[in-house]
Amino acid sequence: MEALQSAYEARAKKLNKIEDIKALKSPKEAFEKLQEYAKEGYDSIPDEDKSYFLKCFGIYDKDSTTPQKFMIRVRIPGGFLNASQASVLGEISKEYGEDYIDITTRAQIELRFIDIKDIPAIFEKMSSVGIDSYQTGVDNFRNIVTDPLDSEGFDNVLPSFKLLEKLQSKFLHNYEWISALPRKFNTSITGSISNRCNAFGHDCCFVLAQKNGVYGYNMYLGGKVGKVAKSANIFLLPSEVEAAYGSIIDIFKRFGFRDNRNKNRLSFLIDAVGMDEISKAIRENAKIDFATAGETMTKLDFNDPEHGKVQLRDGSFALHVVVPAGIFSGSDLINVAELSKKYANGEIRFDIEQSIYMLAVKDVNSLLDEKIFDKYKSVDTPYKNHLIACAGSQHCPFGVIENKSDAIEMAEYLEQKVPLEYGRVRMYWSGCVKGCGLHGLGDIGFEGCKVKINDAIEGGVNISLGGKLTCEGVEGYAVVKSAPLRFARYYVETLMLEYKKLRYAGESFEEFNERVLKNYTPAAVGFIMKLGAYLREKNIDIDIGFSERVNTGKNEEFELFEIGRKLYFKLCAKEAYSGYERFTNVLKNEKLESLSSLVPNVDENLALMCEKILDTKESRRAVVFSEVVDFIAI
Repeated sequence: MEALQSAYEARAKKLNKIEDIKALKSPKEAFEKLQEYAKEGYDSIPDEDKSYFLKCFGIYDKDSTTPQKFMIRVRIPGGFLNASQASVLGEISKEYGEDYIDITTRAQIELRFIDIKDIPAIFEKMSSVGIDSYQTGVDNFRNIVTDPLDSEGFDNVLPSFKLLEKLQSKFLHNYEWISALPRKFNTSITGSISNRCNAFGHDCCFVLAQKNGVYGYNMYLGGKVGKVAKSANIFLLPSEVEAAYGSIIDIFKRFGFRDNRNKNRLSFLIDAVGMDEISKAIRENAKIDFATAGETMTKLDFNDPEHGKVQLRDGSFALHVVVPAGIFSGSDLINVAELSKKYANGEIRFDIEQSIYMLAVKDVNSLLDEKIFDKYKSVDTPYKNHLIACAGSQHCPFGVIENKSDAIEMAEYLEQKVPLEYGRVRMYWSGCVKGCGLHGLGDIGFEGCKVKINDAIEGGVNISLGGKLTCEGVEGYAVVKSAPLRFARYYVETLMLEYKKLRYAGESFEEFNERVLKNYTPAAVGFIMKLGAYLREKNIDIDIGFSERVNTGKNEEFELFEIGRKLYFKLCAKEAYSGYERFTNVLKNEKLESLSSLVPNVDENLALMCEKILDTKESRRAVVFSEVVDFIAI
């Protein structure tokens, strides 16, 4: 523990402002005044309670977006909900929250437009069915996620929900732990082969594994936005998980950094001392010499949304309900609860893609005839089946774009422009850099940003590709930065046209990215996305897309020359030079003919760009895409 103590002391010279706020009172003191605040109104609530302490109980002041209103983030462990609980939450939403519900990427829900005067009554109603909103905000343990088909799915090896409840019992409603952490702490546990819960994207992850023929969990640590958790080289029997969890959360509580809020998640403590030291401390603190890691078994993606249903162990089905961007309502939740009792066993599951499963359905066809499936699909288009979008600027003070509406608008645009009868495309949207929409793990990720165009500020996105949930998870790579929102759809349209044209039968976009797009530099991918949009905008019928076979070796200079050469030829049906070797012309005394002299009505920007790429003098040629991208601005 000496290394941990030294790392802590090195960053303990100054506390951040939130730690100063925590010192003002206990969370319990603030919570006990809730009835008083409800009677006396919004203005009676101290600033520190609105900004911090009430968030310890899932009560978020939303005055900046909805004046004097609150959001309540409801804890739904693992996303598991029964019909009675769903009905009560739906009724609360209708009575107090304008019949609006957001399903979140932690498989829980948020109730919006709530008055402070109604919160005690809301809490009482939730408590009557065994749910609450404790510790769903700020420096607390957030909702633990698991496989929504835990204990039911054929691919579930180790049922884990009961273990989830044991982990949760360590901190939930326990004032020793409420607001005791340096920062929020996310946890996942899955005993399934398929990854339905973003298993590797959390501070602490317990993932199905096998060692010496015995099933258990490998422990992964340090996941957060922009970073996938890494192996702690620890294998745990189910009976050991509680001890390991208790050890790591105690370590984080004692040694986690409390100075810079931007650098105090668990991953920063791991970076400071190394994973080996953390693993050693976990064993020492637990007084158990846990085994070294086994083989991780959670390696498969899940394809339930492509089929709309998945058979369960008892022969019944889990029916998937696609909720694009998680925008739902109390009325619809009540309807789902009623249908789950009529056709199934009353068990409902939320998932991390903001959608719903209804379990134990036997008569699938009759259920699909119900009116709710006119509004929500069991199988939607490939652009909506996996669509995620966090709250955005409409409901979140950090959001810089509306996000949910942007995500749906792009999906619907692509449905019209590039219809796909089949396919799998995970588009994940975050309204800001905080990444609540898991954009880094999407096949195509969108991170909201502000863009300056002609001295005017407008909404934009950074676009990334290649995020993965499979194997041990992978963060995506940036291909387009600061794209104005109004143009982003055209860039993605290029990708979808290429995917539709080049994909193999049954190939997902993730697989297409690995097979085709990964052969190019990110800069080349982004440039081709923009070039395709420019050519369509100008009605120029030229195909300069991706190739399944690339020999440029992911060298940006070579890629640029090759694109310039191909574009020149397609514009004038003539090679720029008589011969090429290693992506330059063989005869150094040859002069490049101007495209405008060869093709009188040629697009001026394309002509100038080709000349910049293929200039007679090699020293004057563009060698990176950023030198020429302005030629194809739309």
